[in-house]
Amino acid sequence: MMTSLRKRIAIGMTVLSLGTAAFSAYAEETPAQGRHAHAANKEEAKAKWQEHFAQRQQRLHDSLKLTAQQEPAWATFIAAIKPEMNAAHSDRAAAANMTAPQRMEKHLEMAKQHIAKQESHLAALKTFYAVLSPEQQKIFDEQAKRLHQHRRGMMRHHH
Repeated sequence: MMTSLRKRIAIGMTVLSLGTAAFSAYAEETPAQGRHAHAANKEEAKAKWQEHFAQRQQRLHDSLKLTAQQEPAWATFIAAIKPEMNAAHSDRAAAANMTAPQRMEKHLEMAKQHIAKQESHLAALKTFYAVLSPEQQKIFDEQAKRLHQHRRGMMRHHH
């Protein structure tokens, strides 16, 4: 298990390193006006993504047909897994001025933060899942599987 985790961290750091290098090259070539337009598009994309997240959670909520006793567990679960837009990626100018070891240390720090967040999400999921009936768990599992398959397809399409 630890070897698998190390491999994932190494792969993630490599991908982040390549992404940072590519973005740095892009940022140097992009005129200032283009960067401002990109920031506006980013804010629009963020708002659209947050709306999509809320709609997806509402569909899951509706399909689970939660009881009044389950609602507090749902609220706690949703609050715990609410995604944050990557603030860590916003300081790309500073990353461009880092040495290779400093960048790698930063990527490792970000990977550790990601793992901690995933562990927190897992704890919230287990707590919420425990209050669901077997039928609700089945619905939850099916929707989670569909979402996972959708994300994998999106990632393949994106790259």
